Amino acid sequence: MIHHANHIRPNVDGVKVGGHQASSASMAAIMSALYFGVLKPEDRVAIKPHAAPVFHAIQYLFGKQNLDSLKAFRGFGGAQSYPSRTKDTDDVDISTGSVGLGVAFTAFASMIQDYVRAKPWARKDRPEGRMVALVGDAELDEGNVYECLLEGWKHGLRNTWWIIDYNRQSLDGVVREGLYDRIEAIFHAFNWEVVTLKYGALQRRAFAEPGGERLKAWIDACPNAVYSALMFRGGAAWRERLNDEIGDQGPVTALIGRRGDAELAELMGNLGGHCIESLLEQFESVDGDRPTVFIAYTVKGWGTPLAGHKDNHAGQMTGAQIETLRTAMHVREGHEWDRFEGLSPSPAALELFLASAPFNSQDSRRLTSALVPTIGPQFVGMAPTSTQAAFGKILDAIAKTDSELARRIVTTSPDVTVSTNLGTWVNRRHLFASRELADVFQKERIPSAQKWQFTPEGQHIELGIAEMNLFLLLGAAGLSHSLFGERLLPIGTLYDPFIARGLDALNYACYQDARFLLVATPSGVSLAGEGGAHQSIASPLIGLSQDGLAAFEPAFADELSVIMDWAFDYMQRDGGRRADLAVWPRDASGGSVYLRLSTRGIEQPPREMTSALVSDIIRGAYWLRPPEPSCEVVIVYQGVLASEAVAAAGTIGGDKRNVAILAVTSADRLNAGWHAAQRARQHGDPDASCHIETLLAQAPRNCGIVTAIDAHPATLGWLGSVLGHRTITLGVEHFGQSGSVGDLYAHFGIDAAAIANAARSFFGGR
Repeated sequence: MIHHANHIRPNVDGVKVGGHQASSASMAAIMSALYFGVLKPEDRVAIKPHAAPVFHAIQYLFGKQNLDSLKAFRGFGGAQSYPSRTKDTDDVDISTGSVGLGVAFTAFASMIQDYVRAKPWARKDRPEGRMVALVGDAELDEGNVYECLLEGWKHGLRNTWWIIDYNRQSLDGVVREGLYDRIEAIFHAFNWEVVTLKYGALQRRAFAEPGGERLKAWIDACPNAVYSALMFRGGAAWRERLNDEIGDQGPVTALIGRRGDAELAELMGNLGGHCIESLLEQFESVDGDRPTVFIAYTVKGWGTPLAGHKDNHAGQMTGAQIETLRTAMHVREGHEWDRFEGLSPSPAALELFLASAPFNSQDSRRLTSALVPTIGPQFVGMAPTSTQAAFGKILDAIAKTDSELARRIVTTSPDVTVSTNLGTWVNRRHLFASRELADVFQKERIPSAQKWQFTPEGQHIELGIAEMNLFLLLGAAGLSHSLFGERLLPIGTLYDPFIARGLDALNYACYQDARFLLVATPSGVSLAGEGGAHQSIASPLIGLSQDGLAAFEPAFADELSVIMDWAFDYMQRDGGRRADLAVWPRDASGGSVYLRLSTRGIEQPPREMTSALVSDIIRGAYWLRPPEPSCEVVIVYQGVLASEAVAAAGTIGGDKRNVAILAVTSADRLNAGWHAAQRARQHGDPDASCHIETLLAQAPRNCGIVTAIDAHPATLGWLGSVLGHRTITLGVEHFGQSGSVGDLYAHFGIDAAAIANAARSFFGGR
């Protein structure tokens, strides 16, 4: 597959295709033992990214992958470079690619499986599955793996297998000596079962021969780099080194001498991770649900001319080497794609074997779950408030209901539950734990606003301060309907600037099409007293650019109520519904939602929430003050700067009608709709339009636009390009500092005076 993609299929642009032949070879036996013998349909697997070709080949044998996709591996529309839930046609459980994330994802998937199975509304007729990660040893350099281990220990992790492909090589070289001891100690510290697969059956039989103990001792003491180098050099080099270092003209020499060069090379390459007999023995011996790590010694490039070479990660076999391998595997020329070519059992016997593999006993392992009805917006009054406070009140109003929506919501937060206004929800719905734990402060009669009761019925999962864990947990919970057949509506809260800490995992969750509601607060320099490290600038640009994530920044509580109600529906769309609302593609297919909220309280507008206003809020903008024919300037704001925009308009407009105010609830939705309309026009639909074009068409073409946001000004800066209006963009481009809101707004030029001054520059002519 890899050779075809790089050397046979036409390469029209001359860019390297790649495919990781050596990394695939080191996983072939491990994955064969798992998929053809050990795994069951309820198990979920995250494949080591660089072993994707082996996975595609196994799926092809199972009849779940087609030949055209294999021939187009790493090509347009073909089997993906790394297993993908959304891009591949075969049976991918968990997407991988960004190393380390798929590994940790399995632990959080196991936690979500426990959460679902503890609930009285969940089906109990499905067996528990194991969450299995196939791990490259270099992936253990990723910090998120260790954040995950700690969180798993806190939550009593179960039913999780990590199988480490311990080939002792990374992308650029050979791993450090002593790494095995460190790995073993770390997993023991977190109460994992550690199973080491170092020796294959051939080696174990050789160790039982006279002199075998000395051979075993030499193997154990051999440095990683030396072992890899000798694997590359072959049998003659093994013989020379072994005779030189442990030859005794006695039992050990005889043991070595009884084997030819090819047999000796086979013996020394017969590590536990390449021995089906040893792999099955160890996998099948595991009993119970304790998390287990298998450290499987392998050779990178095993069975190929690349074996052991330190440059083999990106290396590929030559045409001559491929021909030699083809001949050795008894594959006839022109029959390379035949499913059973080179195998001695009959096709009928092999088909029966594949059909009887436990993993292959179900046509589809992707589950489904019924949609959860929404209950309508929960309005929380017109008193001055912040959107963060309103969020807590809306969620509390939902918690009070005996609705399926309330039952299916699960919240989580990285140790900022109370400070992101989840406290009242948790007091009503409690924290999740596999066994009930009393609130010690309540038991000791110490007054506290928080009732921290842990129970299997609880609906909040408390995390430590690690945003990578937050997004991985949201990703796992957001796929619960597909992985475990029970739909969850996950809500995760965190501080807005710290989205960047977990951005890789957020992107990974969206890539898998996980569904969740991300609530980030507080926004921008409005968090004045905390200083620059806690003030977010770029997060709206993340919301604007992140695929699979619809981003909103409401100013008022009633907007937030409408958006949250819409979000619970949007999170459940599957692409086959609601095509009538497809003003941009995601409206039909759904996705996750990001809310950027503020701690700053502002006055709320007394108004009726009409259906037209609801529609405009969801589409991304509405006129707070519509333009008149005499309009000279449009003030556009997003989020908490609503007060400043209104004040600026009052300062410069008075009783005149020359100032309009456009309230943006989602620059992301507006921008996506605009680009969708542009694409439609380019593809032959000259009448295509979008919401922002319709809105701005009401303003005179010669008027100016002033945009204002407590974030990077580029978030709204593109609005002038929609219809060609002159535009001044106000926002925050540099780290903030401590101070009052007024001080910081004035410092960054986003207060009412700055907005008014910018607007005045458009008066008096074109």
